[in-house]
Amino acid sequence: MTAPRSLQRRLGLTLGMLLTALWIVAASVTAVLARQALDEVFDSALQETAQRILPLAVADILARDDEGVTQRQAEARAHDEFLTYAVRDAQGRFLLLSHDADPAVFAPWSGVGFGQSATHRFYNEAALQDTVRVTVAEPLAHRAAAARDIQMGLGLPLLVFLPIALLAIVLAVRASLGPLRRFSDRLALRGARDLSQVPAGDLPAEMLPVADRLNGLLGRLSAAFEAERSFAANAAHELRTPLAGAIAQVQRLQVETADAAARARGADIEATLKRLTRLSERLLQLARAEGGRLRLDLTTDMRPVARILTDELSRIAGAGRVALALPPEPVVSDLDPDVFAIVYRNLVENALRHGADGAPVEVSLTREGLLTVDNDGPVVPRDALARLVNRFERSGSQAQGSGLGLAIVQAIAQRMGSALVLESPRPGQTSGFRATVTIPVDGGDQRRP
Repeated sequence: MTAPRSLQRRLGLTLGMLLTALWIVAASVTAVLARQALDEVFDSALQETAQRILPLAVADILARDDEGVTQRQAEARAHDEFLTYAVRDAQGRFLLLSHDADPAVFAPWSGVGFGQSATHRFYNEAALQDTVRVTVAEPLAHRAAAARDIQMGLGLPLLVFLPIALLAIVLAVRASLGPLRRFSDRLALRGARDLSQVPAGDLPAEMLPVADRLNGLLGRLSAAFEAERSFAANAAHELRTPLAGAIAQVQRLQVETADAAARARGADIEATLKRLTRLSERLLQLARAEGGRLRLDLTTDMRPVARILTDELSRIAGAGRVALALPPEPVVSDLDPDVFAIVYRNLVENALRHGADGAPVEVSLTREGLLTVDNDGPVVPRDALARLVNRFERSGSQAQGSGLGLAIVQAIAQRMGSALVLESPRPGQTSGFRATVTIPVDGGDQRRP
């Protein structure tokens, strides 16, 4: 039989089976010892009865006028006679019988002492130079019935006690494993980006090494991820200045040279450097999304941030390209406005870059914190839609992009306890693309990553 995978069930089953086995062994040993003690008591009763009856029988027989006549003891009151006796002379003639004695039961005289037949246990005693002999008999069935009563007395409580004991074992094991369940629950609450140590002070001593190893692993993973994020952020930050200098030098060369081919090559170099600059900015944003603080200790209305970003993007993309819809009441959130700006800018720039040329991008922010960005364009296949949140994943369009915008939004959404939802086509339409994410608003989740 395969052992249960659950430690609680395994302990309960093992302890229950062990308790049952110990109880059965103890009951069996007790029954054997009780049977031996009963045999000693009953043998003593047989001997004592024979020794008490013998003087009375001798007196009765000596007072008779007729010799060799069998008399049966009269029954004073109706009762079950477990011990029967018979008084015989040296020739084996029955002189006196108890009221319920069967002469056929009594075996031939075999001398003073104990004897036994297939159905009875005997004790023989003699007097007057072995001329008066008394035999007391007891049915073996009487002893067997008494032994069965003792066995039942030992076994029946097992039927009542064992379920209660098993329940008590299960409850005790469950209570003992409570710290382990709490440790597991605390570990389950850790998000994908939360690699902090899990408190393990209330764990049993046997489980502490496992918890220590797990916390050590979490610490090493956290250090590795932090080193990765730090490297990406530092590398991107250090690239900004030389890239800006290189762009300035290329622009100056384009102004100073009269060669049209050189100016064209300079323009290509400038475009490449600008793409590299945007990529370094995205890497900085990704490092912020994965390791920086997202929530503040104060709340801010996010509508002004959305208006400023919309105006800035409209100047770059063209008037009327971004249509913003805001609620009349404030959208109050403890989300860092810079983080909200990262989310907003990446979603809108993604829509502008990959949407239909000239088609407006519709952006809305509700009082509940739901940010929705819609753009027209070809339908993105379902399998490609699921991959868009991966790093450096681009759709099938020819637009230039880093492939990090949606991955950055996804990382921020996960740390906020939200989710980035991508749909194509737009709900109720046959084309286009929609991205939605919910930011925490006042009265929402109070956890602050």
